[in-house]
Amino acid sequence: MTHLTEHPLVQGGRSAALATACVRGGVAAGLGLGALAVLVTAAWISSPHPDSGPGGALHLAAGLWLLAHGVDLIRTDTLSGLPAPLGVVPMLLAVLPVWLVHRAARDTLDPGGDSDRPRPSPSGAVAAVAGGYLLVAAVVVVYSESGPLPAELISAGFWLPAVVFGAAGTGVWTALGRPLPGQRQAAAAVRAAGLGIVTLCGGGAVLAAVSLAWHAGEAQAAFEGLAGEWSGQAAVVLLVLALLPNAAVWGAAYGLGPGFTLGTGALATPLGLAGDPAVPSFPLLAALPAEGRGTWTHWAAVAVPLAATLVQGWRVGRTARGWPARDVALTALAAAWACGAAVAVLAAAAGGPLGSGRLSAFGPVWWQAGAATVLWGACVGVPVALGVRAWGLRALRPKPLPLPVPAPVTAPATAQVTASPGAGFGDPFDLEAQPDAAPDPTTAATTAAAAGATASPGGQASQTTGTDPGTPAATTKAAAPVPALGLDLDDDPGYEPYDYLPAAWESSPPPDLKG
Repeated sequence: MTHLTEHPLVQGGRSAALATACVRGGVAAGLGLGALAVLVTAAWISSPHPDSGPGGALHLAAGLWLLAHGVDLIRTDTLSGLPAPLGVVPMLLAVLPVWLVHRAARDTLDPGGDSDRPRPSPSGAVAAVAGGYLLVAAVVVVYSESGPLPAELISAGFWLPAVVFGAAGTGVWTALGRPLPGQRQAAAAVRAAGLGIVTLCGGGAVLAAVSLAWHAGEAQAAFEGLAGEWSGQAAVVLLVLALLPNAAVWGAAYGLGPGFTLGTGALATPLGLAGDPAVPSFPLLAALPAEGRGTWTHWAAVAVPLAATLVQGWRVGRTARGWPARDVALTALAAAWACGAAVAVLAAAAGGPLGSGRLSAFGPVWWQAGAATVLWGACVGVPVALGVRAWGLRALRPKPLPLPVPAPVTAPATAQVTASPGAGFGDPFDLEAQPDAAPDPTTAATTAAAAGATASPGGQASQTTGTDPGTPAATTKAAAPVPALGLDLDDDPGYEPYDYLPAAWESSPPPDLKG
Protein backbone atom coordinates (compact mmCIF):
# COMPACT_ATOMS: atom_id res chain seq x y z
CA MET A 1 0.00 0.00 0.00
CA THR A 2 1.40 3.38 -0.98
CA HIS A 3 1.36 6.17 1.59
CA LEU A 4 1.17 9.75 0.37
CA THR A 5 3.48 12.19 2.12
CA GLU A 6 2.33 15.81 2.27
CA HIS A 7 4.91 18.23 0.93
CA PRO A 8 5.44 21.55 2.80
CA LEU A 9 4.34 23.45 -0.31
CA VAL A 10 1.05 21.60 -0.30
CA GLN A 11 0.62 22.43 3.36
CA GLY A 12 0.92 26.08 2.56
CA GLY A 13 4.47 27.29 3.11
CA ARG A 14 6.21 30.53 2.16
CA SER A 15 6.52 29.54 -1.51
CA ALA A 16 2.82 28.80 -1.74
CA ALA A 17 2.05 32.21 -0.24
CA LEU A 18 4.23 33.91 -2.87
CA ALA A 19 2.54 31.93 -5.62
CA THR A 20 -0.85 32.98 -4.30
CA ALA A 21 0.26 36.61 -4.24
CA CYS A 22 1.43 36.33 -7.85
CA VAL A 23 -1.95 34.94 -8.85
CA ARG A 24 -3.64 37.80 -7.02
CA GLY A 25 -1.66 40.29 -9.08
CA GLY A 26 -2.61 38.60 -12.34
CA VAL A 27 -6.28 38.52 -11.34
CA ALA A 28 -6.16 42.22 -10.48
CA ALA A 29 -4.78 43.01 -13.94
CA GLY A 30 -7.43 40.86 -15.59
CA LEU A 31 -10.25 42.50 -13.65
CA GLY A 32 -9.16 46.02 -14.62
CA LEU A 33 -8.68 45.11 -18.26
CA GLY A 34 -11.98 43.22 -18.37
CA ALA A 35 -13.96 46.10 -16.86
CA LEU A 36 -12.55 48.53 -19.44
CA ALA A 37 -13.14 46.04 -22.26
CA VAL A 38 -16.79 45.67 -21.27
CA LEU A 39 -17.23 49.45 -21.27
CA VAL A 40 -15.61 49.89 -24.70
CA THR A 41 -17.52 46.96 -26.16
CA ALA A 42 -20.82 48.38 -24.91
CA ALA A 43 -19.99 51.73 -26.54
CA TRP A 44 -19.09 49.93 -29.78
CA ILE A 45 -22.34 47.96 -29.80
CA SER A 46 -24.45 51.05 -29.15
CA SER A 47 -22.70 53.07 -31.87
CA PRO A 48 -24.86 53.37 -35.01
CA HIS A 49 -21.81 53.54 -37.31
CA PRO A 50 -19.00 51.39 -35.89
CA ASP A 51 -15.71 51.92 -37.68
CA SER A 52 -14.22 48.51 -36.86
CA GLY A 53 -15.19 45.09 -35.65
CA PRO A 54 -14.85 43.48 -32.23
CA GLY A 55 -11.09 43.20 -32.68
CA GLY A 56 -10.81 46.96 -33.02
CA ALA A 57 -12.85 47.46 -29.83
CA LEU A 58 -10.60 45.07 -27.91
CA HIS A 59 -7.47 46.80 -29.21
CA LEU A 60 -8.93 50.13 -28.14
CA ALA A 61 -9.63 48.74 -24.66
CA ALA A 62 -6.06 47.44 -24.41
CA GLY A 63 -4.68 50.82 -25.47
CA LEU A 64 -6.81 52.71 -22.96
CA TRP A 65 -5.78 50.29 -20.20
CA LEU A 66 -2.12 50.93 -20.95
CA LEU A 67 -2.75 54.68 -21.17
CA ALA A 68 -4.29 54.55 -17.69
CA HIS A 69 -0.91 53.30 -16.40
CA GLY A 70 0.94 56.25 -17.93
CA VAL A 71 2.11 54.49 -21.07
CA ASP A 72 2.29 56.68 -24.18
CA LEU A 73 0.44 55.39 -27.24
CA ILE A 74 1.14 55.90 -30.92
CA ARG A 75 -1.80 56.83 -33.15
CA THR A 76 -1.26 55.36 -36.58
CA ASP A 77 -4.55 56.35 -38.26
CA THR A 78 -3.88 60.09 -38.58
CA LEU A 79 -4.92 62.39 -41.40
CA SER A 80 -1.34 63.08 -42.38
CA GLY A 81 -0.39 59.42 -42.30
CA LEU A 82 2.41 60.08 -39.85
CA PRO A 83 2.27 58.43 -36.42
CA ALA A 84 1.42 60.82 -33.60
CA PRO A 85 2.02 60.24 -29.89
CA LEU A 86 -0.76 60.34 -27.29
CA GLY A 87 0.45 60.80 -23.72
CA VAL A 88 -2.25 62.63 -21.75
CA VAL A 89 -3.48 60.12 -19.16
CA PRO A 90 -7.18 60.23 -18.22
CA MET A 91 -6.42 60.12 -14.51
CA LEU A 92 -9.85 58.84 -13.49
CA LEU A 93 -9.22 55.70 -15.56
CA ALA A 94 -6.13 55.04 -13.45
CA VAL A 95 -8.17 54.79 -10.25
CA LEU A 96 -9.51 51.29 -10.90
CA PRO A 97 -6.20 49.58 -11.87
CA VAL A 98 -4.31 51.25 -9.05
CA TRP A 99 -6.98 50.28 -6.52
CA LEU A 100 -7.00 46.67 -7.71
CA VAL A 101 -3.23 46.34 -7.27
CA HIS A 102 -3.46 48.07 -3.90
CA ARG A 103 -6.15 45.67 -2.70
CA ALA A 104 -4.31 42.60 -3.95
CA ALA A 105 -1.15 43.53 -2.05
CA ARG A 106 -3.13 44.45 1.06
CA ASP A 107 -5.06 41.18 1.11
CA THR A 108 -1.84 39.22 0.68
CA LEU A 109 -0.54 40.38 4.06
CA ASP A 110 -3.89 40.77 5.83
CA PRO A 111 -4.93 37.31 7.12
CA GLY A 112 -8.50 38.34 7.84
CA GLY A 113 -10.39 35.58 9.62
CA ASP A 114 -7.79 32.92 8.74
CA SER A 115 -4.91 33.77 11.05
CA ASP A 116 -3.17 30.42 10.36
CA ARG A 117 -2.70 31.19 6.68
CA PRO A 118 1.00 31.68 5.84
CA ARG A 119 1.99 35.12 4.70
CA PRO A 120 5.05 36.28 2.78
CA SER A 121 7.32 39.07 3.88
CA PRO A 122 6.32 42.64 2.96
CA SER A 123 8.97 42.89 0.25
CA GLY A 124 8.03 39.46 -1.05
CA ALA A 125 4.37 40.44 -1.21
CA VAL A 126 5.16 43.57 -3.22
CA ALA A 127 7.39 41.67 -5.64
CA ALA A 128 4.96 38.78 -6.10
CA VAL A 129 1.86 40.89 -6.66
CA ALA A 130 3.68 43.29 -8.99
CA GLY A 131 5.25 40.37 -10.86
CA GLY A 132 1.90 38.71 -11.53
CA TYR A 133 0.40 42.01 -12.65
CA LEU A 134 3.30 42.85 -14.96
CA LEU A 135 3.12 39.44 -16.63
CA VAL A 136 -0.40 40.24 -17.78
CA ALA A 137 0.65 43.78 -18.71
CA ALA A 138 3.46 42.43 -20.91
CA VAL A 139 0.95 40.30 -22.81
CA VAL A 140 -1.27 43.36 -23.31
CA VAL A 141 1.68 45.41 -24.61
CA VAL A 142 2.47 42.71 -27.16
CA TYR A 143 -1.19 42.49 -28.17
CA SER A 144 -1.47 46.27 -28.63
CA GLU A 145 1.35 46.28 -31.20
CA SER A 146 -1.01 44.84 -33.80
CA GLY A 147 -3.73 47.44 -33.26
CA PRO A 148 -4.30 51.11 -34.10
CA LEU A 149 -2.91 52.27 -30.71
CA PRO A 150 0.38 50.45 -30.08
CA ALA A 151 2.29 51.21 -26.91
CA GLU A 152 5.57 53.07 -26.90
CA LEU A 153 8.03 50.56 -25.50
CA ILE A 154 10.24 53.04 -23.65
CA SER A 155 7.38 54.57 -21.66
CA ALA A 156 5.88 51.11 -21.12
CA GLY A 157 9.16 49.89 -19.64
CA PHE A 158 9.29 52.80 -17.21
CA TRP A 159 5.76 53.80 -16.22
CA LEU A 160 4.19 50.35 -15.96
CA PRO A 161 6.61 49.04 -13.29
CA ALA A 162 6.60 52.40 -11.48
CA VAL A 163 2.81 52.54 -11.16
CA VAL A 164 2.39 48.86 -10.29
CA PHE A 165 5.16 48.74 -7.68
CA GLY A 166 3.93 52.02 -6.17
CA ALA A 167 0.36 50.75 -5.84
CA ALA A 168 1.52 47.41 -4.40
CA GLY A 169 3.75 49.23 -1.93
CA THR A 170 0.87 51.34 -0.65
CA GLY A 171 -1.20 48.18 -0.24
CA VAL A 172 1.46 46.53 1.91
CA TRP A 173 1.86 49.77 3.88
CA THR A 174 -1.88 49.76 4.57
CA ALA A 175 -1.80 46.12 5.68
CA LEU A 176 0.99 46.94 8.15
CA GLY A 177 -1.13 49.68 9.77
CA ARG A 178 0.16 52.68 7.78
CA PRO A 179 3.33 53.17 9.82
CA LEU A 180 5.11 56.50 9.54
CA PRO A 181 8.86 57.13 9.83
CA GLY A 182 10.28 56.66 13.30
CA GLN A 183 11.56 60.22 13.59
CA ARG A 184 8.92 62.66 14.71
CA GLN A 185 10.09 65.31 12.22
CA ALA A 186 9.67 62.96 9.26
CA ALA A 187 6.22 61.81 10.39
CA ALA A 188 5.05 65.39 10.89
CA ALA A 189 6.41 66.38 7.46
CA VAL A 190 4.56 63.51 5.74
CA ARG A 191 1.25 64.42 7.40
CA ALA A 192 1.61 68.09 6.56
CA ALA A 193 2.58 67.31 2.95
CA GLY A 194 -0.49 65.10 2.51
CA LEU A 195 -2.74 67.83 3.84
CA GLY A 196 -1.10 70.37 1.55
CA ILE A 197 -1.55 68.16 -1.54
CA VAL A 198 -5.24 67.63 -0.80
CA THR A 199 -5.79 71.37 -0.30
CA LEU A 200 -3.88 72.27 -3.46
CA CYS A 201 -5.70 69.78 -5.69
CA GLY A 202 -9.06 70.71 -4.18
CA GLY A 203 -8.38 74.38 -4.86
CA GLY A 204 -7.37 73.53 -8.42
CA ALA A 205 -10.66 71.69 -8.92
CA VAL A 206 -12.55 74.75 -7.67
CA LEU A 207 -10.65 76.97 -10.10
CA ALA A 208 -11.45 74.65 -13.02
CA ALA A 209 -15.12 74.44 -12.07
CA VAL A 210 -15.49 78.21 -11.73
CA SER A 211 -13.77 78.83 -15.06
CA LEU A 212 -15.87 76.17 -16.78
CA ALA A 213 -19.05 77.73 -15.41
CA TRP A 214 -17.82 81.15 -16.55
CA HIS A 215 -17.34 79.79 -20.11
CA ALA A 216 -20.43 77.56 -20.12
CA GLY A 217 -21.53 78.78 -23.55
CA GLU A 218 -18.26 77.86 -25.26
CA ALA A 219 -18.25 74.48 -23.50
CA GLN A 220 -21.76 73.66 -24.69
CA ALA A 221 -20.89 74.64 -28.26
CA ALA A 222 -17.83 72.36 -28.21
CA PHE A 223 -19.89 69.49 -26.80
CA GLU A 224 -22.56 69.82 -29.49
CA GLY A 225 -19.91 69.97 -32.21
CA LEU A 226 -18.32 66.70 -31.10
CA ALA A 227 -21.37 64.62 -30.18
CA GLY A 228 -24.10 63.85 -32.66
CA GLU A 229 -26.02 60.73 -31.64
CA TRP A 230 -26.73 59.80 -28.07
CA SER A 231 -23.93 57.22 -28.13
CA GLY A 232 -21.43 59.89 -29.13
CA GLN A 233 -22.71 62.18 -26.42
CA ALA A 234 -22.29 59.42 -23.82
CA ALA A 235 -18.73 58.80 -25.01
CA VAL A 236 -17.85 62.50 -24.76
CA VAL A 237 -19.38 62.73 -21.28
CA LEU A 238 -17.37 59.71 -20.12
CA LEU A 239 -14.19 61.23 -21.53
CA VAL A 240 -14.89 64.52 -19.77
CA LEU A 241 -15.42 62.70 -16.48
CA ALA A 242 -12.19 60.77 -16.96
CA LEU A 243 -10.28 64.03 -17.47
CA LEU A 244 -11.71 65.91 -14.47
CA PRO A 245 -8.71 65.07 -12.20
CA ASN A 246 -6.45 66.38 -14.96
CA ALA A 247 -8.35 69.66 -14.90
CA ALA A 248 -7.83 69.89 -11.13
CA VAL A 249 -4.07 69.45 -11.53
CA TRP A 250 -4.04 72.01 -14.33
CA GLY A 251 -5.84 74.49 -12.09
CA ALA A 252 -3.34 73.88 -9.30
CA ALA A 253 -0.39 74.42 -11.66
CA TYR A 254 -2.05 77.60 -12.94
CA GLY A 255 -2.38 78.99 -9.42
CA LEU A 256 1.19 78.03 -8.51
CA GLY A 257 2.52 80.39 -11.16
CA PRO A 258 4.20 78.30 -13.90
CA GLY A 259 0.80 77.52 -15.45
CA PHE A 260 0.58 75.10 -18.37
CA THR A 261 1.50 74.96 -22.01
CA LEU A 262 -1.06 74.93 -24.83
CA GLY A 263 1.31 73.69 -27.49
CA THR A 264 4.93 74.46 -28.01
CA GLY A 265 4.32 78.17 -28.58
CA ALA A 266 1.75 79.16 -25.90
CA LEU A 267 1.84 79.46 -22.12
CA ALA A 268 -1.05 80.27 -19.77
CA THR A 269 -0.21 81.83 -16.39
CA PRO A 270 -2.06 84.17 -14.00
CA LEU A 271 -0.20 87.04 -15.70
CA GLY A 272 -1.89 86.23 -18.99
CA LEU A 273 -1.95 83.93 -22.01
CA ALA A 274 1.11 84.44 -24.19
CA GLY A 275 1.71 82.97 -27.63
CA ASP A 276 -0.53 81.25 -30.17
CA PRO A 277 -2.34 78.33 -28.49
CA ALA A 278 -3.10 75.18 -30.44
CA VAL A 279 -6.26 74.06 -28.67
CA PRO A 280 -8.52 71.34 -30.11
CA SER A 281 -12.27 71.63 -29.72
CA PHE A 282 -13.19 69.98 -26.42
CA PRO A 283 -15.61 71.02 -23.63
CA LEU A 284 -13.01 71.09 -20.83
CA LEU A 285 -10.61 73.21 -22.90
CA ALA A 286 -13.28 75.89 -23.18
CA ALA A 287 -12.41 76.84 -19.59
CA LEU A 288 -8.98 78.15 -20.65
CA PRO A 289 -8.34 81.85 -20.07
CA ALA A 290 -8.68 84.26 -22.95
CA GLU A 291 -5.65 85.64 -24.74
CA GLY A 292 -4.05 88.80 -23.42
CA ARG A 293 -2.91 90.07 -20.06
CA GLY A 294 -4.43 88.71 -16.91
CA THR A 295 -6.82 90.66 -14.72
CA TRP A 296 -7.60 90.50 -11.03
CA THR A 297 -9.80 87.45 -11.65
CA HIS A 298 -6.76 85.60 -12.97
CA TRP A 299 -4.50 86.85 -10.21
CA ALA A 300 -6.96 85.55 -7.61
CA ALA A 301 -5.83 82.02 -8.56
CA VAL A 302 -2.76 82.46 -6.34
CA ALA A 303 -5.11 82.06 -3.37
CA VAL A 304 -5.04 78.30 -3.99
CA PRO A 305 -1.31 77.70 -3.29
CA LEU A 306 -1.44 80.34 -0.57
CA ALA A 307 -4.19 78.46 1.24
CA ALA A 308 -2.39 75.13 0.74
CA THR A 309 0.88 76.41 2.21
CA LEU A 310 -0.93 78.11 5.09
CA VAL A 311 -2.63 74.84 5.99
CA GLN A 312 0.64 72.96 5.60
CA GLY A 313 2.57 75.37 7.82
CA TRP A 314 -0.23 75.43 10.39
CA ARG A 315 -0.14 71.66 10.59
CA VAL A 316 3.61 71.61 11.19
CA GLY A 317 3.48 74.43 13.75
CA ARG A 318 0.64 72.82 15.68
CA THR A 319 2.39 69.45 15.79
CA ALA A 320 5.76 70.93 16.80
CA ARG A 321 4.73 73.42 19.48
CA GLY A 322 7.23 72.09 22.00
CA TRP A 323 10.10 71.60 19.54
CA PRO A 324 13.08 73.88 18.99
CA ALA A 325 12.67 76.49 16.28
CA ARG A 326 15.34 74.85 14.12
CA ASP A 327 13.50 71.50 14.08
CA VAL A 328 10.23 73.24 13.20
CA ALA A 329 11.81 75.06 10.26
CA LEU A 330 13.46 71.88 8.95
CA THR A 331 10.19 69.95 9.26
CA ALA A 332 8.27 72.60 7.34
CA LEU A 333 10.94 72.62 4.65
CA ALA A 334 10.81 68.82 4.39
CA ALA A 335 7.03 69.00 4.03
CA ALA A 336 7.47 71.51 1.19
CA TRP A 337 9.86 69.17 -0.61
CA ALA A 338 7.55 66.18 -0.18
CA CYS A 339 4.57 68.15 -1.47
CA GLY A 340 6.65 69.40 -4.41
CA ALA A 341 7.64 65.84 -5.36
CA ALA A 342 4.02 64.70 -5.32
CA VAL A 343 2.87 67.68 -7.40
CA ALA A 344 5.63 66.97 -9.94
CA VAL A 345 4.38 63.38 -10.36
CA LEU A 346 0.77 64.53 -10.74
CA ALA A 347 1.75 67.21 -13.25
CA ALA A 348 3.70 64.67 -15.31
CA ALA A 349 0.65 62.40 -15.41
CA ALA A 350 -1.83 65.18 -16.16
CA GLY A 351 0.08 66.51 -19.17
CA GLY A 352 1.83 65.11 -22.16
CA PRO A 353 1.74 65.14 -25.93
CA LEU A 354 -1.52 65.18 -27.86
CA GLY A 355 0.13 64.82 -31.22
CA SER A 356 3.19 65.84 -33.15
CA GLY A 357 4.47 69.28 -33.98
CA ARG A 358 2.89 72.03 -31.88
CA LEU A 359 0.84 69.56 -29.82
CA SER A 360 3.89 67.68 -28.63
CA ALA A 361 3.82 69.65 -25.34
CA PHE A 362 0.44 70.02 -23.70
CA GLY A 363 -0.33 70.65 -20.03
CA PRO A 364 1.78 71.61 -17.00
CA VAL A 365 5.53 71.08 -17.01
CA TRP A 366 6.30 68.70 -14.16
CA TRP A 367 9.58 70.17 -12.95
CA GLN A 368 8.27 73.74 -13.03
CA ALA A 369 5.16 72.79 -11.01
CA GLY A 370 7.25 70.88 -8.46
CA ALA A 371 9.79 73.68 -8.05
CA ALA A 372 7.03 76.27 -7.60
CA THR A 373 5.43 74.12 -4.89
CA VAL A 374 8.71 73.86 -2.98
CA LEU A 375 9.22 77.63 -3.31
CA TRP A 376 5.75 78.38 -1.95
CA GLY A 377 6.31 76.02 0.97
CA ALA A 378 9.70 77.52 1.81
CA CYS A 379 8.60 81.17 1.57
CA VAL A 380 5.17 80.84 3.22
CA GLY A 381 4.97 77.51 4.97
CA VAL A 382 8.13 77.85 7.06
CA PRO A 383 7.27 81.31 8.52
CA VAL A 384 3.71 80.17 9.22
CA ALA A 385 4.97 77.09 11.05
CA LEU A 386 7.32 79.19 13.18
CA GLY A 387 4.55 81.69 13.93
CA VAL A 388 2.08 78.99 14.97
CA ARG A 389 4.75 77.45 17.20
CA ALA A 390 5.48 80.81 18.85
CA TRP A 391 1.78 81.44 19.42
CA GLY A 392 1.36 77.99 20.93
CA LEU A 393 4.24 78.57 23.33
CA ARG A 394 2.69 81.88 24.34
CA ALA A 395 -0.61 80.20 25.08
CA LEU A 396 1.12 77.47 27.10
CA ARG A 397 3.22 79.88 29.19
CA PRO A 398 1.87 79.85 32.80
CA LYS A 399 0.54 83.14 34.14
CA PRO A 400 1.86 84.46 37.51
CA LEU A 401 -0.50 83.86 40.39
CA PRO A 402 -1.53 86.87 42.57
CA LEU A 403 0.15 87.09 45.96
CA PRO A 404 -2.14 86.34 48.93
CA VAL A 405 -3.15 89.40 50.99
CA PRO A 406 -3.01 88.78 54.78
CA ALA A 407 -6.27 89.40 56.60
CA PRO A 408 -6.14 92.25 59.16
CA VAL A 409 -6.41 91.35 62.86
CA THR A 410 -9.51 92.99 64.31
CA ALA A 411 -9.73 91.33 67.71
CA PRO A 412 -7.31 90.19 70.42
CA ALA A 413 -6.14 86.67 69.87
CA THR A 414 -5.13 84.09 72.38
CA ALA A 415 -1.61 82.85 72.27
CA GLN A 416 -1.25 79.36 70.87
CA VAL A 417 1.08 77.11 72.75
CA THR A 418 3.70 75.09 71.03
CA ALA A 419 5.17 72.74 73.56
CA SER A 420 8.70 71.47 73.23
CA PRO A 421 9.45 67.77 73.58
CA GLY A 422 10.78 68.29 77.10
CA ALA A 423 7.79 70.29 78.38
CA GLY A 424 6.12 67.27 79.93
CA PHE A 425 3.04 67.31 77.65
CA GLY A 426 3.19 65.90 74.17
CA ASP A 427 1.03 64.08 71.74
CA PRO A 428 -1.01 61.52 73.67
CA PHE A 429 -0.86 59.23 70.63
CA ASP A 430 2.93 59.53 70.18
CA LEU A 431 3.75 56.07 71.47
CA GLU A 432 7.46 56.32 70.71
CA ALA A 433 7.88 59.55 72.69
CA GLN A 434 6.06 58.25 75.82
CA PRO A 435 5.90 54.48 75.62
CA ASP A 436 5.58 53.77 79.36
CA ALA A 437 3.24 56.39 80.78
CA ALA A 438 0.00 58.07 79.93
CA PRO A 439 -0.28 61.87 79.99
CA ASP A 440 -1.25 63.35 83.36
CA PRO A 441 -4.19 65.78 83.01
CA THR A 442 -3.08 67.79 86.04
CA THR A 443 0.46 68.29 84.65
CA ALA A 444 -0.96 69.27 81.29
CA ALA A 445 -3.24 71.88 82.84
CA THR A 446 -0.37 73.35 84.88
CA THR A 447 1.91 73.59 81.84
CA ALA A 448 -0.80 75.23 79.72
CA ALA A 449 -1.55 77.77 82.45
CA ALA A 450 2.15 78.58 82.81
CA ALA A 451 2.61 79.04 79.06
CA GLY A 452 -0.65 80.91 78.28
CA ALA A 453 -0.82 84.67 78.04
CA THR A 454 -3.41 87.19 77.00
CA ALA A 455 -2.18 89.72 74.46
CA SER A 456 -3.43 93.28 74.49
CA PRO A 457 -4.31 95.16 71.29
CA GLY A 458 -1.04 97.08 71.60
CA GLY A 459 0.95 93.91 71.34
CA GLN A 460 2.11 93.66 75.07
CA ALA A 461 1.04 91.02 77.61
CA SER A 462 -1.46 92.13 80.25
CA GLN A 463 -1.26 89.03 82.51
CA THR A 464 1.52 86.54 83.06
CA THR A 465 1.68 83.57 85.33
CA GLY A 466 4.87 82.26 86.72
CA THR A 467 6.48 79.09 85.44
CA ASP A 468 9.02 76.68 86.72
CA PRO A 469 12.51 77.97 85.93
CA GLY A 470 13.56 74.50 84.89
CA THR A 471 10.82 74.19 82.28
CA PRO A 472 11.71 75.44 78.75
CA ALA A 473 9.82 78.51 77.65
CA ALA A 474 6.86 77.99 75.33
CA THR A 475 6.58 79.64 71.97
CA THR A 476 3.52 81.85 71.51
CA LYS A 477 1.93 83.35 68.38
CA ALA A 478 -1.35 85.05 67.55
CA ALA A 479 -3.99 82.60 66.45
CA ALA A 480 -7.64 81.79 66.85
CA PRO A 481 -8.85 80.90 70.36
CA VAL A 482 -8.25 77.28 71.31
CA PRO A 483 -9.95 75.28 74.05
CA ALA A 484 -8.30 75.31 77.45
CA LEU A 485 -6.02 72.38 78.04
CA GLY A 486 -6.56 72.33 81.85
CA LEU A 487 -9.77 70.28 81.80
CA ASP A 488 -10.13 67.60 84.44
CA LEU A 489 -11.06 64.57 82.37
CA ASP A 490 -11.82 62.56 85.50
CA ASP A 491 -14.84 64.81 86.22
CA ASP A 492 -16.22 64.22 82.72
CA PRO A 493 -18.94 61.55 82.97
CA GLY A 494 -18.39 60.53 79.30
CA TYR A 495 -14.66 59.99 79.71
CA GLU A 496 -13.54 56.38 79.96
CA PRO A 497 -9.85 55.73 80.66
CA TYR A 498 -8.12 53.14 78.51
CA ASP A 499 -4.75 51.53 78.34
CA TYR A 500 -2.30 52.36 75.61
CA LEU A 501 -1.20 49.76 73.13
CA PRO A 502 2.33 48.44 73.65
CA ALA A 503 5.09 49.87 71.52
CA ALA A 504 6.75 47.94 68.74
CA TRP A 505 9.63 46.88 70.98
CA GLU A 506 7.44 45.76 73.90
CA SER A 507 6.09 42.30 74.10
CA SER A 508 2.43 41.98 74.91
CA PRO A 509 1.49 39.80 77.87
CA PRO A 510 0.24 36.36 76.97
CA PRO A 511 -3.53 35.98 77.02
CA ASP A 512 -5.12 34.40 80.07
CA LEU A 513 -6.43 31.15 78.69
CA LYS A 514 -7.59 29.82 82.07
CA GLY A 515 -10.07 32.58 82.66
